[in-house]
Amino acid sequence: MSNLLIQILASVIVAVVGYRLKSLTISGAAGTIIVGSAVSVGFGYRGLLLLGLFFASSSLWSKFKSGNKDSLQNKVEKGEQRDIIQVLANGGVASVASLLFIWTDSLIWLRFFIGSIAAANADTWASEIGTLSKKKPFLITKMRRVDAGTSGAVSLLGTIAGFLGSFLIAVVSFFVWPELSVILLVGLTLVGFSGNVIDTIMGATVQVVYKCSVCSLETEKKVHCGQETTYLKGLRFCNNDVVNFFSILFASGLGTYFLSHIG
Repeated sequence: MSNLLIQILASVIVAVVGYRLKSLTISGAAGTIIVGSAVSVGFGYRGLLLLGLFFASSSLWSKFKSGNKDSLQNKVEKGEQRDIIQVLANGGVASVASLLFIWTDSLIWLRFFIGSIAAANADTWASEIGTLSKKKPFLITKMRRVDAGTSGAVSLLGTIAGFLGSFLIAVVSFFVWPELSVILLVGLTLVGFSGNVIDTIMGATVQVVYKCSVCSLETEKKVHCGQETTYLKGLRFCNNDVVNFFSILFASGLGTYFLSHIG
């Protein structure tokens, strides 16, 4: 019990530090404590290590050369400070997997957990690093160049970054969980990377997009240039947070199914 309390306290400290560094809003800090506590219950220090690695690296890349990303603020709905919805969209699947692991004691949920963190890390690295590419990305549905930050757009730099983000989580997991084999390391890397691919496909096809009536910019924002934007395409309820959550869920779920017979 004392170890669990220490781990939860560690989650509180990370949340406070994240808020002070302006990586989290107040609600985002609360969400971090919720996710961290759930992971502590299921996977203890090892789970918190993966979660902390995701949080620290994603915060680092979001602030890296942030001056070059100012134009993205016109495209994306939210800024670099994560609120509770963003935290749960990225960490909610991992939290549930952690609780199911402690309930069932099945290694299936360990793989589900690692896959979900790898997918979240892959998508974040791809988004934050990919926007620094000197060339405009391609929209995958039309294979034409679009502005950085456009949902469903990919670049070579972002794709490589997404793979490396997933690999980092998988390789650290391999060293801290002796139950994992080299084959699972490779498999979990691919699971995480597939989350980034699914996120891109959903972003290009079903994510909601609005258009500014003043400057004609296509954006995720409901208000732009001081005016309400008009609906352009996608499912109205399917914003970036919804896309993140379901891409992580689909990737880790399908990945766990295919890896279930691999030692």
